[in-house]
Amino acid sequence: MEYFYWSLIIVLFIGSFVGLIFPIIPSVLFIGAGFVLYGFFFTFEGLGLWFWVFQVLLIILLFVADYVGNLIGVKKFGGSKAAGWGSTIGLLVGPFIIPFAGILLGPFIGAILAELLIERKGFTQAVKVGAGSVIGFLSSTLAKFIIQVIMLVYFFIVVL
Repeated sequence: MEYFYWSLIIVLFIGSFVGLIFPIIPSVLFIGAGFVLYGFFFTFEGLGLWFWVFQVLLIILLFVADYVGNLIGVKKFGGSKAAGWGSTIGLLVGPFIIPFAGILLGPFIGAILAELLIERKGFTQAVKVGAGSVIGFLSSTLAKFIIQVIMLVYFFIVVL
């Protein structure tokens, strides 16, 4: 049964990394569920207060990285708040409308449309902001990947 339990936990951890590519998958919940399943299947004894405090701080950092990365990418390239919202909406909707490429094209198109239709900026500037939103998304994805790796490394250091 131990192999089965570990398999479930590992699948949840892998799912958390899939959530980096498909933002509709709640990466944080998958990692948290893996920790909790470990506790139920094996023991919560090694997962003390400091373990949970550290993990919660990293979870908060995941949310901050997601929001700030996109916002900085849009702002750095001269985008407006509307472009930030357009990029975020595109990030969530894009993968459903354009499978595979939608994860990058969604924020790009969302930022461009917001700049063109709401802010009435020129096409060249709108495309520049769209590129900034993609760069921001990729930067935040890299940051979240690193944070998730730290969370899992710390988990395995504690339990093994």
